Formats: sequence, structure tokens, C-alpha cells
Amino acid sequence: MYSRHARSREGRDWLAALPALISAALLRWHLSVDLPAGGQPWNGHTGIVIPVLTSSGGAAALKIAFPFEEALLEPVALRLWNGHGMVQILEYDTDSCSMVIERLDAHKSLQAVPLDEAEQVWGSLVRRLSIAPDVRDGWAQIPHIAATAEQFSDELPARWEDLNRPFPRWLLEAALEACQTRGAVSRRRAQDVLVHTDLHYLNILAALDGTGYLAIDPQAQIGDAEFAVAPCLWNRLGDLPALNAEAGLRRRARNLCAAAGLDESIAAEWAVVREVENSLRYLETPGHLGDAQRSLWVASTMAGRTMPGLPTARDLKILG
Repeated sequence: MYSRHARSREGRDWLAALPALISAALLRWHLSVDLPAGGQPWNGHTGIVIPVLTSSGGAAALKIAFPFEEALLEPVALRLWNGHGMVQILEYDTDSCSMVIERLDAHKSLQAVPLDEAEQVWGSLVRRLSIAPDVRDGWAQIPHIAATAEQFSDELPARWEDLNRPFPRWLLEAALEACQTRGAVSRRRAQDVLVHTDLHYLNILAALDGTGYLAIDPQAQIGDAEFAVAPCLWNRLGDLPALNAEAGLRRRARNLCAAAGLDESIAAEWAVVREVENSLRYLETPGHLGDAQRSLWVASTMAGRTMPGLPTARDLKILG
């Protein structure tokens, strides 16, 4: 977190203000820090999470994020989900981008769960998270997957050209076709749901009481639930079989879709779109060739034609 925000003036200012933000939040909501001696808060790329106790002694977590767009939308999405497969939000302050959420077991994620079991848990959660839009005001603030697809349709060809066509045209065209059909022509408006677009294994934690798992850190959009499958494909590649990893990846996608009641072909199309865009973003950022190769391997494999010249699945840069 520090290295990411220390690169900009705004980030450095936020880091300098963070101790005061924490103190103010503890005072505002009558919280006490619940860390063992020498223990450190949890932190990710964009914020910090501190285990706390409420005034009644209940276990909770204080989360303070750098105020960028996704962080500002997170409490909106949490209120819409209202604990339905998602961690429950208890308090929120817009000005400081801070909130209190229920505490989950940070040491028990789906990352360490055998993959066949993790697929079933993930599928069950997606079914719970797939709530349809209703009359609540928060829905109007959530972006649409169709709009994301339209943006990709406009931007991906130019970005591909600017990078001197770094992968075959057929893969770019596969992504563009999916954007045009799933994003506009064949959009299934009647099946629009709230989608956690970053629902990978580390973003699913066990409840403290042992009753199951809940999602955290939502990046919410509205549209096809199948859009959520891709992060579970580009993570845990090390769990794929050494022999014919490509078939193993497609089998994982099939299992995830079966567990969640999703359309496998639509999930594959969105995975191609997302990983093609990821690969371009990585290639646009110095030092991320390994990440780009991973994205291209997943994208081309899900498109049915694994690109030659890439590292094997076991040699790709691994996420999780």
C-alpha cells in the first residue's frame, strides 16, 4: 500500500493524514483497536483494515481507503448487498472514506481450500450475490458492464496498435466480438444482477462463527453474473494439472459455472475480454511482461486457441 501511494503527491498527503484519520474514526464510532502486542493492521493495495471492538465488545474491522472511485462506491455496493453473501457494513463516513464492517477470519480464505471445494463455495456465493436491481437509490451509482464493454470496444484496437500489435489479431477480434454482442446486441437486460467483478479466492473469507464464507472488497458493476468468473481463472494457476493445463483451465471454468448456475460460453467470452484488456494494461506498464503473458495465456486458452510462444502454465507468473 505504501509504495503505491507514495508515488503521487495526493497519495503521500493521504499517507501522512492516515494516523489522524484512524484516530478520528476510532473516536467517532467508539471503537478500540483489537490487535495483539506487536500485531500489525491488514493492508492491501488501496487501504488499511484494523481489527477493532465496538463499544458493546463486538468484533468488527475499521477500513480506511484512499478516496478513489472504486473505494467511494464500495459502501454503496455493501449497502445494496446488505450482508447477502457479502460482509456487512456497519458504519460509513464519506468524507474520510472510512467504514466499519463485520470482522471475518483473515486467516481463512478460499486460497487455501482444495479447489474442488473452493469452486462449490464460490458458486454458492455467486448465487447469493446475484441480486436484481430494485427501487433503492444506490443502484443508480453502480456502473454497468455493458458500458465497460462499449468502452473496451472503442479503446482496445488503438491500444493494440500503439503497442505494435503485441498479440495476434484474432485474439483482439475475439474480445471485440464479445464486447459488441454481450455488451450491446445480445445484452440480457432482464438478467442484470449486481456483480462482484473481483471475486477471487482471497476475497472470500470465513465467518468468525464458522457458519460459512462471505465476500469482501467488492468492485461492483451491473450486468451478467458470468463476468465474475474470470478472476478465478487467472488466480491459482499453480493448481492446474501439469499435463494439459489448458484443458484443466477450461474444466475449472465449467465447474465454477455449474456451481453458480451460469452460462459457460458467456463466462468464457467475458474472460477473453477481461484478460485481453488486462494484457494490454500490463504491456503499457514497464516491468509487467510476466503478468501480460499470464493474461494472454488465459485469454487465448479460453478462446480455444492457446497462443504459441508463451511460457507453460507452470512457468507463468502466478497470482495466488
